[in-house]
Amino acid sequence: MSGAGTRGRVTLGLQAAAVALGLLVAAPVQAVQPDEMLADPALESRARALSKGLRCLVCRNENIDDSDAQLARDLRILLRERLVAGDTDAEAVAFLVDRYGEYVLLNPPATGANLLLWVAGPAMLLAGVGIAFASFRRRSAVSGDTLDEAERARLAEILKE
Repeated sequence: MSGAGTRGRVTLGLQAAAVALGLLVAAPVQAVQPDEMLADPALESRARALSKGLRCLVCRNENIDDSDAQLARDLRILLRERLVAGDTDAEAVAFLVDRYGEYVLLNPPATGANLLLWVAGPAMLLAGVGIAFASFRRRSAVSGDTLDEAERARLAEILKE
């Protein structure tokens, strides 16, 4: 009986070790391929920094540096081409925004039509709080002392029982 228990503990220990090893191996992986990287470390560093703020148009809420999608690869290459051509960071990002729209930005500026999206969340929260407050006030006003004398007498009689 004790041999079976020991084997069970050993198996459980091996499973735990396998899970721990899997978690260590499953570290975040960059999708940038070696053939995309620039030879100049300064330009590559700029490209990586800019890539973190650009959205993969296929994967939605993933930056192009982390995405394996072909379109993300194309965006990474296009960004690097613009930097090699001499664009500043702002010019390179502006080129991509002109070409793909503000949706390509993971954190679009709070201006124009985007201002509505930035304000909508807090506005809905405040509206919900206001509705809840009004509902609680109305409920407390209704639940006040609205019993007539006969109802009070009947309630007192019920409570005595």
